Amino acid sequence: MATDPRPPSFGEAVRFWLKLGFISFGGPAGQIAIMHTELVEKKRWVDEPRFLNALNYCMLLPGPEATQLAIYCGWLLHRARGGLVAGVLFVLPSAVLLWGLSYLYAAHGRLPWIEAIFAGLKPAVVAIVAAAVWRIGQKALKGAVFWAIAFAAFVAIFWLKVPFPAIILGAAVCGLAGLRFWPEKFLNRTGPGAAETVGSREAAGTMRPTWGRAARIVALSCALWFAPVVAIAAWQGWDGMFARMGLFFSEAAMVTFGGAYAVLPYVAQQAVETHGWLTTPQMLDGLGLAETTPGPLIMVLQFVGFMGGWQHPGTLSPLLAATLGAALTTWVTFVPSFMFIFLGAPHLERLRGNRHASAALSAVTAAVVGVVLNLAVWFAWHVFRMQGGGWNGFAIAVALVAFLAQWRFKAGVVAIVLAGGLAGWLWSLAT
Repeated sequence: MATDPRPPSFGEAVRFWLKLGFISFGGPAGQIAIMHTELVEKKRWVDEPRFLNALNYCMLLPGPEATQLAIYCGWLLHRARGGLVAGVLFVLPSAVLLWGLSYLYAAHGRLPWIEAIFAGLKPAVVAIVAAAVWRIGQKALKGAVFWAIAFAAFVAIFWLKVPFPAIILGAAVCGLAGLRFWPEKFLNRTGPGAAETVGSREAAGTMRPTWGRAARIVALSCALWFAPVVAIAAWQGWDGMFARMGLFFSEAAMVTFGGAYAVLPYVAQQAVETHGWLTTPQMLDGLGLAETTPGPLIMVLQFVGFMGGWQHPGTLSPLLAATLGAALTTWVTFVPSFMFIFLGAPHLERLRGNRHASAALSAVTAAVVGVVLNLAVWFAWHVFRMQGGGWNGFAIAVALVAFLAQWRFKAGVVAIVLAGGLAGWLWSLAT
């Protein structure tokens, strides 16, 4: 019989979020998979229903859903300071690593050894994602009706290209209709009855959301969000490159639903064609570098800011201008995520006892499983297919070995990620 999970100290949580920041490869699907494995299954700091409800909420928000999920889970464990630390440490390792890689790229061109390591790391992450999607599906989809909703959501987004908000709205309507006509099937696992975890005990003391609290969060968040932009505008004027960059990426943070895969085409077009901050080949190389580092894929926006500053430094040195552009872009991209979570998480937790909300969230959870499967299939397709056509046998072999290692031998995420990167590097030497 499993022992009761011990509440983590704040120091333990800090160490975990720092580790997560270094191993969270694979875009949103990979990061969600890793958090589920570590937080729900291994440590039992967050229970399954809360994790899935948090994921539902984060998928509905503009911006990087995996970052927001980390903030939400950190908030569940240690409230505001937990959310702040989780979000910052989820992004910081990637930001530092990508800054270094951006400098090497700007100064010396493409980095073949990085590409070689990632050639082995990507299929290893595919295996992590595949195993996690299967585990989440088994636990979240209790009954044929939820499997059907998940399958319908996958078909809708993968083949029919139905907008994500429409899929979620349709699932919520299905849940409410199911509560009316088939209540025993739709009041499933989002209500009481799940095994107790640290997260469920902590959430029992959730603060009561008030209008005053919401106003304070919005005021403080907006002040922090726009302070650097206003300061730079006071220095260079609103027509200066950095002020325009800050405003553009602030806007992108508010309107980009669907995560990095949805925002990248829009940002690439604007950054290349409208603003001229970098070229199309540089944008594609930046995407490769962002995929190479841990953390959210949306970090490619930092690369855009870096290259914009490097190539248009004005009176500053190229490195200083690039660093300023990278820091400003990262700041305005991620600060809104903290505001969204601190505003909405208490409301979501209080809705958990509501029958109508539970039924709707049960159906939305099933739909989100289908959407995550779509992300996993999209990622796997791009890993296994070669640019010139045909299949990448090396990538498929690494993925199969990695899947077997975690499924049969319970290998950890860190070991799989490191082994995948090493395999890619050795393969490049052999070929």
